[in-house]
Order: sequence, then C-alpha cells, then structure tokens
Amino acid sequence: MHDNPIHGTTTVMSGGSRGIGLALARALAARGGNIVLLAKTDTPDPRLPGTIHTAVGELEELGGHALGVVGDVRVDADIERAVDAAVGEFGGVDIIVNNASVLDLSATEELSLKRFDLMQQVNVRGTFALTRKSLPYLRKSSHAHVLTLSPPLNMSERWLGAHPGYMMAKYGMTLAALGIAAEYANDGISSNCLWPQTMIATAAVGNLIGGEEGLRHSRSPEIMADAAIDILSQPAGTETGQTFLDVEVLARRGITDFSTYGGAEPLVGDIFVDM
Repeated sequence: MHDNPIHGTTTVMSGGSRGIGLALARALAARGGNIVLLAKTDTPDPRLPGTIHTAVGELEELGGHALGVVGDVRVDADIERAVDAAVGEFGGVDIIVNNASVLDLSATEELSLKRFDLMQQVNVRGTFALTRKSLPYLRKSSHAHVLTLSPPLNMSERWLGAHPGYMMAKYGMTLAALGIAAEYANDGISSNCLWPQTMIATAAVGNLIGGEEGLRHSRSPEIMADAAIDILSQPAGTETGQTFLDVEVLARRGITDFSTYGGAEPLVGDIFVDM
C-alpha cells in the first residue's frame, strides 16, 4: 500500500466551509489531495465562522488544490457544476464525502413540515444525488470511496423516539450509503459511514445543542478527520458497507488514548450513540 494513498486523489465534498467537513478537507489537502467543495456560504454568517472562500484559502495553504463551488446540494444543477468542476480541473472524481446535513431535534408535533422537508432534501436526497452523479467517474477510479457522515442504525426506542424527523433524515443517509455499497459491491467502490462517538466541538453544537458548556465536553473535529483519512486510505473495494464510529477506526490503528482531541470529562455521547 502506498504510504500516502490520498496524494493526487480528487474529492468532492458537500458542505465543508467549517466544522467536521473543513477538518476533513484540511486533512485531505495536507496529504496532497485535490478538493472541490460544494457549499452555500458565499458570505460570512455572524453566528458561524468561515465561508467557502476562506475554506479554499486554508486548503491551498496546506498544499492541496482546492476549488469552491458556491451552490446547494438540493439543486441538481449545482451538483452537476461541482462534479463537472472536479472532472474539468482535476480529471476525475475518486472520493465523495457526503458531509452537508441539517440538524433539527424538534419533537414530531413541534417539527414544521418545512423543516422536515429541508432535512430530507439536504441529508437524504443530497447524499443520494451527489453520489449518483459521481458514480460514472467513481467506476473509472482506482481509489473510489464514498464516505457519508451518518450514524450506525441504532434501533433502540430511545433513539427512534427522541426526534423521529431527524432520525429519519440521518438514518436515510446511512441507508443510502449501505445501498450504494451493496449495489456496487463488484465495482471496486467503497461506501461507508462515519459518525463520532461523542459530540464534536463545532459551531452547530455550540449554537443548537449544548452551548459553551456542551462544547467543553466535546472532542475536536480532528478526531473525525483522522478516522476518515484511515477509512479513505484503504484500497478501494476492500472495506465497504460499514458504519463506523471514529474511536473504532482509530482503535484498530492502536490509538486508544483520545485525550489529544480534547473534551472535558464527562464527555457527551453523540446522538444515536449509546455511551
């Protein structure tokens, strides 16, 4: 196996202006990967740091080649532009990262159908559509990977009932990834899911879930980036149809001390994970 199988590969990622997506894009760039980000943040949002343009600048500084496509994973023409940009600029697509996701933990009667639709469109349809558009190129790639940031299917009543609207949207992403893995099992395309064991310190967690206190008990996004690199470094087609937690991936590399990723005890388990 090449010491750095990421070098020279081309990744198309949905989202990635900040948070876990940006941490993963940085890790790809540092290893000499080409990255195309399809993200909406053209101008800064007062509550959220970073735009697609600042992200691309960071990736270029790390030694990667990056392109930002301002667009929405809900819009088919925008997906087409992003994939076409990857092919036009870098000659193909090797890796898809389904990172874009909408979080709404409202109970069923409190969740507006407009928000329900948004989660389905971004999380489920966006994952399916971006992957689908890229499959002709992935089939030609010698390092074809699809990585979807979604949880293992935990069928406990606790998680089925906590917020069914969000559950359906996230489990839908996982089912899409598992379906693609099965459908393309003989095509040398890996399709796997990755999810954090604990909450991750991102703007979304700070704003929507735990506030400052929640962030203190969360690990840094780099734990997800390191786990993702491990998955994406495996030879294509050898490991597919898996739903991994970040700590499981790192443990197989012999990493069992996760304190370098921060987070004060007690760490807060992520949604859908039984700690």
